Formats: sequence, C-alpha cells, structure tokens
Amino acid sequence: MSRPAADIDVHAVTEDEFADWLRAAKTGFLREPVVSPEQLAVRREQFVFGRHLGAFDRGRCVATFRSFPQELTAVGGAAVPADGISSVTVSPTHRRRGLLTRMMTQDLAAAKERGDVVATLIAAEYPIYGRYGFGPATWTTEWTVDVPRTGLDPRWSGPEDGGRIDLVDGEEVRGLGPELHERVRRAQPGAVSRDELWWRTNTGAVRFEPNWTEPYYAVYRSASGEVEGLVSYESDDNWRDKQPDNTADVNWLIASTPAAERALWHYLCSIDWITKVKSGWRGPDDLLPFFLPDLRAARLTAQSDWLWVRILDVVRALEARTYEGTGTLVLEVVDRLGLTGGRYRLEASPQGASCTQVTSGDADLTLDVAELATLWLGDESTARLAALGRVREVREGAARLADALLHTSGRPWCPDIF
Repeated sequence: MSRPAADIDVHAVTEDEFADWLRAAKTGFLREPVVSPEQLAVRREQFVFGRHLGAFDRGRCVATFRSFPQELTAVGGAAVPADGISSVTVSPTHRRRGLLTRMMTQDLAAAKERGDVVATLIAAEYPIYGRYGFGPATWTTEWTVDVPRTGLDPRWSGPEDGGRIDLVDGEEVRGLGPELHERVRRAQPGAVSRDELWWRTNTGAVRFEPNWTEPYYAVYRSASGEVEGLVSYESDDNWRDKQPDNTADVNWLIASTPAAERALWHYLCSIDWITKVKSGWRGPDDLLPFFLPDLRAARLTAQSDWLWVRILDVVRALEARTYEGTGTLVLEVVDRLGLTGGRYRLEASPQGASCTQVTSGDADLTLDVAELATLWLGDESTARLAALGRVREVREGAARLADALLHTSGRPWCPDIF
C-alpha cells in the first residue's frame, strides 16, 4: 500500500544521502541505476548542501531536485542573478503525489529570499512547469548542412579576412574559452553563465559519464590575434561505395563577431570527407544558413522551446532590461504561488526604466507571471498572447504598446543546456 504523501520526507540532501540521491536521479532519467565510486567522486563536485533536495520514502530517495547559482543576460546586457534548476525527477513509483510541487515551492521560496531575480530551467517536458510560473522565454533550432550543395569553394584553406583557425586541445580551451564566453554572453539576451566546472566537464578534465569521447576543438583568431570564436565538434566514420559520407556534429560554437562565426562554419564545411554538418542547438535567428551561397543547403531539422524563466522579482526584472520604445504600462501580474504577484507600473524609454508596485488605478494588461516571463526577454508578442487568451487587454491598445516596449529586434537565445 502506498504511503500518504505527507509521510514522505522532503529535505535538503546530506552528504551521506548523496549517493542514494544520485541513484534516484539516474533512475528518473532512465539511466543505469548504479552509482560507481568513480561517478560518485566526480558528481560530488556539483554537490552544494541546501541546493540538492530529495524526497525520501522509508529512507530511500524517490525524487530529486538541484539548483545552483547562475547569471542570466537580460535584454541590453545586464546580468541578473538566477536560480538555475536541474536534475528534477520523480521515480515512477511515486508520481502524482505532489513531490515536485513540494521541492519546487521550497526551492523558489529560498531563491526569492536569497534575492534571485529569476529562476531558470530547460524543460524536458512542455506541460510541467507552467503551473509553477515558468514560461518558455527562448527557442532553439538545429540545422543540417548538405556540404556539397552549399556552393562554398571546396579549395578554401582559411579565412580571407587575415584571421586564422587553429586546432587546439581541451587544456587550451579551458584557458581561452571563459573570457570569450563572457564577451559573447554579455551581448546575447537569454545566455547564462558558465562556471569553471562547466569548462572542465565540457573539455574532459572532469568526466561525469564513462563514455566520454574527446572532441575536436578549433579556435578563430582575428587578424590582430584576438580570440573571437571557438567550436567543439565530433565526426563519425561512414563510407558508401568507397566514398566518404561523414558528418561533423557540433557540440557548441560561440563567436563574438559575425566574421568569426562565418569562418568557423566555413571551416567545418571544408573538412575533407565531411559531407554533412549538424549545427547543434542554435539561436532561432541564427546566421548559419545565410553564410552559405545556397541557403537551401541548410535544412531545419529541429525547433523547440528551450530556456524557461520564472520571474521572482517583477520590479528588478523589468528595471534590469532595456527598452526600444517609450511608454507607460500598468500590469496586473497573477502569481499562484504568491511570490511576486500584484499591480506594477512600468515607465520605460531607451534612456532607462522604472517599475513600482501600485495599489490603485486600473491595469492596462492582466497576465500570469508565466506569460510575463515569456515576454520579458523580448521574443514573444503580447498581441499574439492576447489573441490566444493568455493575456487580457484591459485598455484598448495596451498590447500593441507592450510590443513596442518589450519586443526586441534580435531574438534571445540560450546556448547551454543544464
């Protein structure tokens, strides 16, 4: 007989419980439910007491939740403190008992108390997180490039702009990558911070999984010698009728200039025996197809919601970003968890913005905090959400004004999964 949900204990995981927590997390993600001493030692690098939550039934972990400090780039380049959420699982024996709700509400309350402006996550399943106030705030696309069709010069041997591309190893990437990424993410709304452990994990210095395969790394340096781009990629080894039919699979590619981005894509398409390039997860308005003489050589193979955002402080979130238009909006924000609901007056212009909570006067728009998160990074249209019934326009014309203020010319993008 199942135990009542109230008898299942939800608490911060201790170091002694961490191995059981990790086994439960692997079970939830349908991975081998065995934790080797080597895996446990490596995973302890992520362990922070108080930020790992677990649900325990008769001493066995049956649900997992992890959060960690993060920064998220708002529109205009400001970095806001975020509560990054990951490793969310509930064992199949304990579904529908409110365990995720208990862990989520506990974590979000702690994040609010810490002063985090937003919480973030990558949703494995779409329907889960809206009820906790999260909204999809960035989208992502994946392209597959048919190299022979691109029209690129097959004799290409390097950038024509005086820059150069060199192959490097993981140790060099750990030295070059962090500073480049800081430049890139400060200019990209929706991008998140990468800590030292990210660079060690993604270059093989720390190996969470036993089947790690060393990728190739290439760096682009401008004519002045500045590092402006990095790519990590892998390749397979396929031949058909004695002809190469190999794919270069991009793990990640970051570039601080279009020239660097163009050069790295051209490099990938110029590698001998490579007939296809898989782009990995890219921004929804990525330049890649337009770098090719025949843009139809790049086929859109996947498109999905990506970063989900939950606003914890409406005032700080709206004041952190920049605005391309001028106007005043009064927003009635509905928050079922009671963390940041209320009526807010936003006064915005290209010179700056102020937001204050008000108690009198009519609202211009009424919306759930999840819809505000979807609009905050500038990708979604308020008018479209109003047409869908997800935003209620109280004052006629308010949705169009909101679009003029909130919508951005470039789309937000999060290059990372966590």
